[in-house]
Amino acid sequence: MNIKTVTIIGANGTMGNNVSGIFASFGNAKVYMVGRNIDDVIKAKQKAINSVKSNSIAANLIPKDYSSLEQCVKESDLIFESVFEDFAVKSDVYALISKFIKPDTIVATGTSGLSINSLGLSFEEEVRKSFLGIHMFNPPYNMTLCEVIPTKFTDKDLLIDVKRYLTDTLRRKVVEVEDQPAFLGNRIGFQFLNEALQLAEKHKHLGGIDYIDAIVGPFTGRSMAPLVTSDFVGLDVHKAIVDNIHENTSDYANGSFVLPSFTNKLVRENRLGAKTGSGLYKKVREGNGTSIKYVYDIDSEEYRRVRNYDFPFAHHMITEIKSGNYESAFRYLINDDSEESILCTQLLIKYVIYSMKTTKTIGESIHSADDVMATGFNWIPPLAVIDIFGGTDNFKELIKEKLSEDYFNDNDLEGLLVDIPKSKYDYRPFLKAK
Repeated sequence: MNIKTVTIIGANGTMGNNVSGIFASFGNAKVYMVGRNIDDVIKAKQKAINSVKSNSIAANLIPKDYSSLEQCVKESDLIFESVFEDFAVKSDVYALISKFIKPDTIVATGTSGLSINSLGLSFEEEVRKSFLGIHMFNPPYNMTLCEVIPTKFTDKDLLIDVKRYLTDTLRRKVVEVEDQPAFLGNRIGFQFLNEALQLAEKHKHLGGIDYIDAIVGPFTGRSMAPLVTSDFVGLDVHKAIVDNIHENTSDYANGSFVLPSFTNKLVRENRLGAKTGSGLYKKVREGNGTSIKYVYDIDSEEYRRVRNYDFPFAHHMITEIKSGNYESAFRYLINDDSEESILCTQLLIKYVIYSMKTTKTIGESIHSADDVMATGFNWIPPLAVIDIFGGTDNFKELIKEKLSEDYFNDNDLEGLLVDIPKSKYDYRPFLKAK
């Protein structure tokens, strides 16, 4: 597949400019960066250059506004739509470009969860054969995951060629997934994140947000604590994803996608996280110039200083991980009987179970869940969690002990956990001594 010219529509957005950098650098393609406001796109060009840490791609990046759409689309081998995550907005863009698309041009949407099949119906039959979802994760230079979502109309040979191009040329970790709400990576990841938010509300009398983050910190297999992650992503984005899943799915975990009332309140008040300066957390500059981290207190609805929680199990795990004794760290976790260690273990177990159930219906194989979480979230993959807990048999017993035998039987976990392979990923790089 020879992709020489690419048009990115919505290139002024965060993902749009980052994806522009990927096509221009790894793909060495001429990239038309298209947005409604040319000044915004010119600024986005520099962001695209910075995102791949290479000034050499500057000549490949050409800012354009919507008045140039006809020229850009007619020249392009691939069109990548990255506009606002709204069905009507995307459909309007498709109406603008459809008459200019060449018969052999690939058309892709970068949506993070809208139905690819439904979006594809915006095009005539000939274009539908070349239309599919290409969902990259932010920032794509660091997160190599690329979920590919064909529609029922997508040409099978074209799908094979696109996956090969993404793998060999753009150096993506490609996982083909079904057209289901939020696809696979976000479906698993935001189930965990939203359950952490729900637990923060449930345990608000013990501290809430920073209390939960202290329990499930980087020492449990993630770069950032879960609610720090939600703040980084943006609470508006978090809300859009979990609302979509809650409204359009009906599995056993549906209730875990209900956004807590305090989070809805923060979104209404435009306290969306890092991008607005406050959300679940915020930084306050003291009189001496020192920046102090504050957290939203759910009870008082005010911000307070982040507490330094002293959980013995967490301290012991961090010490053991620092010494390279990873298995010992997790043995301590499951043998500790504090409320916090039990909560931590339960969250990790449920992460694995939801991953296994979801990948069986959305992913290509049981390893798909590992791939999306390792390369899209930089979290310890679910199969690797089973490995560090001592293998499948030990994991089954742990479910019965920490969740209950009824939970094990009601969810048919005996059948789910048959012939579970070892993870292809080494769990050690994911476990941080902090």
